Order: sequence, then structure tokens, then C-alpha cells
Amino acid sequence: MNRTILPFFSALAVSLVLLAGCSESIDGQESSTEEAAIVAAPGQTRTVRVTAMAIEARSFEEIIPLTGTVSAPLDASLSAQAAGTLLSLLETGTRVQEGDVVAKLDDRLIRAALDQARGTLSSVESQARLAEETWRRQEPLYQDSIISVLEYENVLTQRNQAQAALTQAKAAVAQAEQQSENTFVRAPFDGVVEERYVEKGEQLMPGMQVARIVNTRQLKVVAGVPETYSSDIRRGTVADLSFRAYAGGDRKETISFVGSVINPQNRTFQIEIEIDNPNGLLKPAMIVDIKLTRRVMTDQVVIPQTAILRDENGSSVYVAVQSNGGFIAERRAITLGPSYAGQTVVLDGISTGDRVITAGQTSVAEGDNVTVAN
Repeated sequence: MNRTILPFFSALAVSLVLLAGCSESIDGQESSTEEAAIVAAPGQTRTVRVTAMAIEARSFEEIIPLTGTVSAPLDASLSAQAAGTLLSLLETGTRVQEGDVVAKLDDRLIRAALDQARGTLSSVESQARLAEETWRRQEPLYQDSIISVLEYENVLTQRNQAQAALTQAKAAVAQAEQQSENTFVRAPFDGVVEERYVEKGEQLMPGMQVARIVNTRQLKVVAGVPETYSSDIRRGTVADLSFRAYAGGDRKETISFVGSVINPQNRTFQIEIEIDNPNGLLKPAMIVDIKLTRRVMTDQVVIPQTAILRDENGSSVYVAVQSNGGFIAERRAITLGPSYAGQTVVLDGISTGDRVITAGQTSVAEGDNVTVAN
């Protein structure tokens, strides 16, 4: 065999091996949907198999994705308001209504003081009535000058002193009653006893935590929104919430609160979304995915993010352009708009009708022949 043609056959063999390798299935997909470069013989233009999509104008919903947490606005740690021995405390898991007694302290000394105050009040009331009646009888006599001014002033003074004593006695009873009420620890709202901080028989002092009450029927989702969107988010904005990680599904709710200050640490402002939780499926501190619609853009050029090439010169795509009955690859610089869910708006560089290469673009070069699969 002529040695001069050996290099040609060697190159042809390499080309056939590469072509066979490209025709194999990759990642479980058929070769017709994968990029496959046909290596041409020396001096010939390459032909690359690619996938392309024809651009059609469509609408694009710009979404702000956030991550929030579930919290319970009705979550309180109850404290003792009086000193004494703890006589009773509800078990954890007990459901209570607003005003129900959660814990009870020993109030024997306080009840004794209350009984004494009430007895004093009864005595003082009798004295006050007598002084009032005496004054009423003496007042006409004083008007007719039957009794002296000194006698009338004495009766009036006794009446005033009795009224003052009555006021003090009533205040003492009210104080004793409040002290007696302070021996009860009551639920400030409907909820469930979540934690017990003390046990029966312990000596409590005012301010000591006794139990924690939580209402999970009414919850809220709290999230931080980047300050970039401060002019886009308002109270009443619809939010899509996803609790799929907890088998809670999806739901639509409206924003109930929008913060008016920026957190200097993460440059976000807070939003709150109130949610109902009648079945108790959701719990505080759970993570929730939030989607807020910033705007809906119509008649936009939208392409997959995977089609975009990025380098030091910016972003670009390859477009399959018709030429001599076939297609060649043409690289175009593009200006990007918002992105979401793997799709990106292209503001400039391509237009409707263009065929953007979405698979195989990393194997082509400017001017390559391309075989297009839609």
C-alpha cells in the first residue's frame, strides 16, 4: 500500500471512532437529542448536530422566591405574680380557653388577710352610715341656728372622717382581692400547655416562669425580602406558599404586614403572612417556600438558561441561521432580563423567529454547519 495515503486513512479512522462515540446514549437519553459533533476531514467545515428552539413572543411572570419560617404570634410564657407554694399545674398538652386556671398557688394567708379586710370594711361602712345620718339630722338644726357652729363643725368632721375611712377600707379589700387573684395563673388566650417550668410543691417568687401556652390555630409566616424589591411589595400582595416538605401542600395567602425598616445585617425588610391552621398540621419554626409575583411581562423573548454562554465578554447564545439550504452557527451577544424556573428573558440580541441552539452549543463555533433537531 502506498505510504502516502496512510495519514488519510488514520484520520478517517479517528473520525469514525469519534462519530460512533457521539452516537451513543448519554444519561439515558437518545442520541438524537444529544449534541454530537461530526469531525470533518482536514480542510472541510465541521457539521455539528444540535437542538434548537424557534423563538416566539410570550408572557413571563417575574417571581421573587423567598424562604420563610412559621411562627406562632400567640406564644406566651406565664409567670407567677405572687409568692407561695405551687399547689397545682396543668399537664403539658392540656387545651385551655382564655381565662382558665393553668396553675394555683397556696393562698391561705392572703385569704385570711382578705377576710380581715372585708370585716373592717363592714364595720367602717356602719360607722359611715351613722355619721352620714347624724350630719343629715344636724344640718337643718344648724340652718335654723338651733345648734352652734362648733357643734355642726364637729358633726361634719366626723362625717368626713367616716367617708375617708370607708374609702381606705374599700381600697384595702380591693388590694387583698387582687393579691388573692394573683395566686391564680390564668391562660391569656386559647391554646395548649406546651411546657412546664416548675413542678407541684415548689416555692415560687413573683416573676418566676410557670408554664408556656401556645396557640397553633392561628399562625404566621415571616420572611425577609431583599431591599431591591422594597417598592414592589405591599400589604395585600398575593403570596404562593408551599408546605410540600411537610405534606401541607400549597396555598395562596395575602401579605398582612410589610416592614418599614431595612435590616442592616442582611439588607432585607420583613413581611408577615397570616395563615389558618385548624388541623394543627403546621408547627412553629417550620420552613416554607414563598413565591411573590413582582410583575407579569408580555410579548417577551424567553429562552432556557442552559442555552446561555457566559464569559469575560458577557452573555451570548448561538443561533442557527439558514445558509445555502442548511444552517450555520452564529454567536450573538445578548442582554439579559429577569430569570425564574430555568427561563430567562432576553432584552436585546435575539428576536422572535430566531432559532436559538439549546443543546450542543458548547461544541459549536462561529460558522460551523449545524444539523438542527427541533
